[in-house]
Amino acid sequence: MDLSRRDALVALAATGVAGVAAVATPDDADGAPVDSPENDAVDGLDILVAVAETVYPSAATGVDAFVGTYVDGLPDGRRDDVLAVAADLDATARDWHDAPLADLDRSTRDGLLRDLGVDVAAPEPEGYLSERIRFHLVNELLYAFYASPAGGRLVGIENPIAYPGGTESYRRASMDAEGGDG
Repeated sequence: MDLSRRDALVALAATGVAGVAAVATPDDADGAPVDSPENDAVDGLDILVAVAETVYPSAATGVDAFVGTYVDGLPDGRRDDVLAVAADLDATARDWHDAPLADLDRSTRDGLLRDLGVDVAAPEPEGYLSERIRFHLVNELLYAFYASPAGGRLVGIENPIAYPGGTESYRRASMDAEGGDG
């Protein structure tokens, strides 16, 4: 299931971010917005994409453009917090595995997150590293995924928050599940 920049914009709208349309800037050759802070902090985006590829279902594609657009649309303070925690996680990966997080395979990244206790940590924005990773990286990226139309469909949520569809989408989804031709 291909995640798109449009999916990221829908997820941003679900968060109540004002000025989401400003995120829709021309793309450079890699698909990242030209005026994006991530063009100055490519390593930060690489780390976030690596985390997303670890916590998203393996069937999700287009993760790099999706994550770049979503993070670019976050308010500056929130984006700065996300990138700061991403840098802390990357420093830990370099310390424990002698490689940047983005260079580790999915299984090793998953093991690192579990060894840090991120899977059981309470999300705390100012807490221990595992709590900050849970709050600023894992929960933020999962919210974006589940609030997006493509991500929602991939996990069986037919009508994510802030995405139109109403009762017709629920009827269609149940008819499809029953073998109807909705």
